[in-house]
Amino acid sequence: MMKMKKQIRKWTAAALAMVFAATAAGCGGGQAPAQSGNSAAGAAKIGVVSFLSGGGAAYGEAIRQGLELATDEINAKGKTKLELVFEDSKGEKNEAINATNKLIHKDNVLAIIGPTLSGEMFAAGPIASQAGVSIMGTSTTAEGITDIGDYVFRNSLPESLALPSVVKKAKEKLGLKKVAIMYSNNNDFTVSGFKTFEQAIKDNGLETVTVETFADKDTDFSAQLTKIAALKPDAIFISALYQEAALILKKAREIGVTVPVIGNNGFNSPQLIKLAGSAAEGAVVASPWYPGKEDEKVKNFVAAFKAKYNKEPDQFSAQAYDALYIMANAIENAGSTTDRKKLRDSLATVKDFQGVTGKFAFDAKRNPAMDVTILVVKDGKFTELK
Repeated sequence: MMKMKKQIRKWTAAALAMVFAATAAGCGGGQAPAQSGNSAAGAAKIGVVSFLSGGGAAYGEAIRQGLELATDEINAKGKTKLELVFEDSKGEKNEAINATNKLIHKDNVLAIIGPTLSGEMFAAGPIASQAGVSIMGTSTTAEGITDIGDYVFRNSLPESLALPSVVKKAKEKLGLKKVAIMYSNNNDFTVSGFKTFEQAIKDNGLETVTVETFADKDTDFSAQLTKIAALKPDAIFISALYQEAALILKKAREIGVTVPVIGNNGFNSPQLIKLAGSAAEGAVVASPWYPGKEDEKVKNFVAAFKAKYNKEPDQFSAQAYDALYIMANAIENAGSTTDRKKLRDSLATVKDFQGVTGKFAFDAKRNPAMDVTILVVKDGKFTELK
């Protein structure tokens, strides 16, 4: 934990150095922050930093769709009017920093939703917090996210809650005794996931026979999987984004590795199933979102999403949808569409919010307090593992 805090301080210093440089260069730094009162149009301007192009764009696109559907509904109700300003981070830290600076100092947004990846939040979060702008991650699950600053929130289930739950459930349902771990070692999110997996595996009394690493954008996993196959584990735990995860699943099945695969939050996208095909069958994940839940709010959201986008919403769409409703409620309770401090304080008091991902509240560290559902890929869909 001390190592993580030191790393956060390093990210914070680097990010703030960039924002000061941007201000000196005239990158909107001379603009005053939003003040109390109503804007001319009466709408609260919300910035969005999302991974909209590049290898992991399916995450960002799902988030964008969830946000746009929520915006349509919220604006139609008339209590709070919202205007979204989107910036594409391309999944890159520097792009996320530039986008955050632009939204704060040029677009003068009230708050920001995003970025998509935990590494982007470690880079951009300090900038928003230093500027007194609330920034809410809807998909940032790594350890230490809200330690960045008092204006950093997330409604995405931290892997510190999700992964221990899936390890425990997998052990019970699959009878695991010895396991292998694979993770991407050049991604803040996946490294954090590995550490959480590793500790949860120890806590559940399982033996780790090997830990194998790779890098984002790798395409050949033969060496790692051949080694794992020879050790005959009962399952493989993987911390990866969906592109690499899908390739690992396909290669594993191709060389005859048929043991169950348990994934991190990066697995929670339909793109995993689309890319891996039948190799994704049996993959196990933890999520706050389950589209088949017997809940009227969930059913209405799924129906509205299908009507607008002709597909079923995934976890990333659902969490983004809830995030905007949480923010809209906080804006209404704050009584201002422009006062950043009032919004931050209003967000911090959110509790008993009933969203499509379940009952929600922010804890004292602005992390979500909510339940976990364990899912398994069956017949090409995520279904509840009971």
